Amino acid sequence: MDPLPALPSLAAALAATGTYAALHRNSALFGAVITRLPGAGRRAALTFDDGPNPTTTPRILDILAEHEVPATFFLLGRHVVRWPSLVRRMVDDGHQIANHGFAHRKLHLAGPRQAERDIADGTASIVDACGVHPRHFRAPHGFRSPFVAPAARRHGQRCVGWTLGVWDSDRPGEAEIARRTLSGVRPGCIILLHDGDGYDAAGDRTQTAAALAQIVPALLARDYRLETLPA
Repeated sequence: MDPLPALPSLAAALAATGTYAALHRNSALFGAVITRLPGAGRRAALTFDDGPNPTTTPRILDILAEHEVPATFFLLGRHVVRWPSLVRRMVDDGHQIANHGFAHRKLHLAGPRQAERDIADGTASIVDACGVHPRHFRAPHGFRSPFVAPAARRHGQRCVGWTLGVWDSDRPGEAEIARRTLSGVRPGCIILLHDGDGYDAAGDRTQTAAALAQIVPALLARDYRLETLPA
């Protein structure tokens, strides 16, 4: 049998695999990813991307403090530089600090230098702001090239995806954000929400804060234990 006719099919399969590895938030083909909480029980993790934000982040911190629950904040370095006091408040309130890179670059086409620089600069901004070295990294949009996970490991960070995303960044309304979250949550979920805008430092995320005021008490009423990510 002539193997040459099979080559286009093989090339297409390899291209599809590479695209999946680069663009799917939970693909482990380019390195291990935390996709859910380990273990059993009604547990979930609230995670927030793209902050801090001067309007929304304080509201979210107030809600979390009211209910005495922790969350994980994947901070964007260029926003950390502008509002370091909010990062220090997160630490003082007992929340987990994580890295979202410096400039919200999509990293699926990143070479080794770009991946290293974005993760390193994000890490440095967090350490400068609050003295905490983050142990987790989430790529913007979950997009990763083969060079991202090795760069994160060099900085002592594990890559993180998410179990449940509710597209709160589209601002569908606080009721819809709450509905999507509460209808989609399952034990072990890592829930993705946004306290900032990756492209606009003053972007409006007030709907997420308003929805959180519904989400947290509803999860607690369902006997969920809200946790941070595994080290």
